[in-house]
Amino acid sequence: MADQFADARAYLRHADPVLASLIDANPDFEPRAWMRELPKMDAFGALLFQIIGQQLSVRSTRAILARLEGLFGGHLPEPQEVLDAGPERLQRAGLSRRKAETLRTLAGRFAAGEFSDEMFQRSSDEEIEAALTAIPGIGPWTVRGFLIIDLDRADVIPVGDLALRRAVQRAYGLGQLPSEQQLLQIAEPWRPHRSLAVMYLFASAFEPGTEAAEGGTATPEAREGDASPR
Repeated sequence: MADQFADARAYLRHADPVLASLIDANPDFEPRAWMRELPKMDAFGALLFQIIGQQLSVRSTRAILARLEGLFGGHLPEPQEVLDAGPERLQRAGLSRRKAETLRTLAGRFAAGEFSDEMFQRSSDEEIEAALTAIPGIGPWTVRGFLIIDLDRADVIPVGDLALRRAVQRAYGLGQLPSEQQLLQIAEPWRPHRSLAVMYLFASAFEPGTEAAEGGTATPEAREGDASPR
């Protein structure tokens, strides 16, 4: 099977010596292999996953996802099922009241036909971010994760992600966490393949002995609407 990332890997290796080291140290790395551990997800499911994961470790996110599947007969709920269930049922799976409200608002947009897999596929990254961040509780971190996970967009960087900033600090030997502006500057040579660079850095964050590998936070700080109420 052809490597869909071959050209992007080659580009990144020449663009950034730090990434070249990460790529060479992980010759068998499959950027999307981790998604095989998740339920099959459409656009609504991927956004549900992102919303649940706000301010939570990956371990906690997966636990809530499993409980949610249990409450809906072994599958992730469809938009209409979320609306019919009511917020209390969602909260029984471990969602906060705010996240339950956000999911129900999102479900309403899907149920009304305003959002769909097809609509997102034909929209630009900027159009998607504008549409989704209009919903209280959804900010840039949530949207950018969705762009990478569900739409496989090639040039996305979730600058507000704490695990990514820690991974960059570690890989580049920085004395402190990079600011968002510093992260953007470091990532500039990665264009137009920033998503793949992010995947390699996330993988390095989950190496044995790192905080993320031990179940530490892998999602954003309270910022940009993803975690703070509006």
